[in-house]
Amino acid sequence: MAVGVFDSGLGGLTVLDAVAAHMPDLPLIYFGDNAHAPYGVRDANDIYELTTAAVANMFERGCNLVILACNTASASALRRMQESWVPRDKRVLGVMVPLIEALTERQWGDNSPPREVAVKHTALFATPATVASRAFQRELAFRAIGVDVEAQACGGVVDAIEDGDMILADALVRSHVDALKRKMPNPQAAILGCTHYPLMEQVFQEALGAEVTVFSQAKLVAASLEDYLNRHPHMRGSGDESLFLTTGDPARVSQRATQFLRRPITFVAA
Repeated sequence: MAVGVFDSGLGGLTVLDAVAAHMPDLPLIYFGDNAHAPYGVRDANDIYELTTAAVANMFERGCNLVILACNTASASALRRMQESWVPRDKRVLGVMVPLIEALTERQWGDNSPPREVAVKHTALFATPATVASRAFQRELAFRAIGVDVEAQACGGVVDAIEDGDMILADALVRSHVDALKRKMPNPQAAILGCTHYPLMEQVFQEALGAEVTVFSQAKLVAASLEDYLNRHPHMRGSGDESLFLTTGDPARVSQRATQFLRRPITFVAA
């Protein structure tokens, strides 16, 4: 009954933790491609090849459903995977859908024409690859009109978090928010378009100001997954144990993950 959660590194643990809080009895297989992180500076073909290799590993371990808890993979690889690679009896879902549902206040299956929404000026903070893909703007345009999205590529933030250097991560976040505000002085909402960024949510909020609504993904994805599994219980898969896999050094990744979630996490080699 395992569900897979994939990320290039440790950021997807924010999603896994939220899913575990929503569905504590659901076995989860986490795959961190730490040996190749970060994905945000890689090209689309490279991201696709690395992501499909990891997802194939989780399929073999009994997952019928894998969540790409990595915005870069969701933006650069998901559509291609769904169109030409994912087996008919499996599913791979991304993390952008719940975010866009929350921002536009409409369900993904609502195929009515795009309409105006309350938020007109939105800041998007993401990795360079996610920003370059324009996937968020493309999906948003199908559902909303009149929304001005200003994207800020947040170079270095993921690396700092992965290295456990939260002082550097704090400084980088504030620098990127300053850069965004020079382009969009008064955003109404901010999208944290990387699953690492919830760890810095308070810093983003402080730098942006209390009047800006900050949308973070982990809880939105967890609630959406719970609803999906209630409607499609067969997608829980055949796996019956939780597992943490990494392509990196298991001891080092376990240490970082334990600091990340503030509870013991033990990774094994993928």
